[in-house]
Amino acid sequence: MTDSEQLIDALDARVRRREDRRAFFKTAIGAAAITAAGASALSIGSEAAAQTVTYTDADVLNFALNLEYLEAQFYSFAANDVGLPDTLLGGTGAPGAVSGGRRVTFTDPAVAAYAREIAADEVAHVTFLRAQLGTAAVAQPAIDVSVSATSAFSKAATAAGLITAGQTFDPYLNDENFLLGAFIFEDVGVTAYKGAAPLLTNKTYLEAAAGILAVEAYHAAIIRTTLSSKGFAIPTLLTQADAISNARDTLDGGTEIDQGISPRSVSVVNGTTTTTYTTSNVAPTDANAIAYSRTPGQVLNIVYLTATAAGLGGFFPAGVNGTIKTAAAAA
Repeated sequence: MTDSEQLIDALDARVRRREDRRAFFKTAIGAAAITAAGASALSIGSEAAAQTVTYTDADVLNFALNLEYLEAQFYSFAANDVGLPDTLLGGTGAPGAVSGGRRVTFTDPAVAAYAREIAADEVAHVTFLRAQLGTAAVAQPAIDVSVSATSAFSKAATAAGLITAGQTFDPYLNDENFLLGAFIFEDVGVTAYKGAAPLLTNKTYLEAAAGILAVEAYHAAIIRTTLSSKGFAIPTLLTQADAISNARDTLDGGTEIDQGISPRSVSVVNGTTTTTYTTSNVAPTDANAIAYSRTPGQVLNIVYLTATAAGLGGFFPAGVNGTIKTAAAAA
């Protein structure tokens, strides 16, 4: 067999494996949606008073799809001045439109490049999850990424103390506002996928979710690193990002599982000598350098901008679609 023939055989085998994997996803998730196979126990309440409900793997992936709709719309408008195509919006549940969104006039070419990369990734996540869920995929719910004194972004900025009630926060105004707007979402996405990992019973679904989590972590690192770097020249960026982090912790209740981006101190022991260094805080982790988890209820607290057991609000004015849709009651 020639080298060309071997290469063709290898490529054909790779295509077959990919098609087999996609077929498995669609068949298994479809069965889960119909027969509730692979159901898992999911804590959606606060740590103090959790409510245990049984959901399928498809329910968990649809919950993730709602979050991907939000991120994809925000980044697509910010980077490209256009939202998701109609072909990626339909499905089960109440379909909704996206309010607001426009291109950012970037002055930093690096931030513009980051925005375009993240936008492409988030659209790919929506496309992937919808393809795997098939007819079980939920429709995009109503999403608010608009700019006004009563918009979700302004409410979030008010809760963090970046602006006062009645003022407007515009995440599309400039590079710095865009980064702060993105910071609202990115850390939440990482903790959401981390929290969902033990809820998935199928290892193939778990592998896919782990892959998306890794990409969301890269996105979060891009935003946190860029904010940190710009913070050397614009110190208020550090305090504003820290304020957003504190607001997230206030909304989701329970233990403190969020961190800002201000430098932190790390002690290094060398024999009998202890030296304390100032480091960056790109990776928000616990004492074991492990990323934090949030329950779906805690994630909804943040995107609904509420500390109560609400079913809608904030960036999802009519709530999310699917079975998992209620925010937790803060502890």
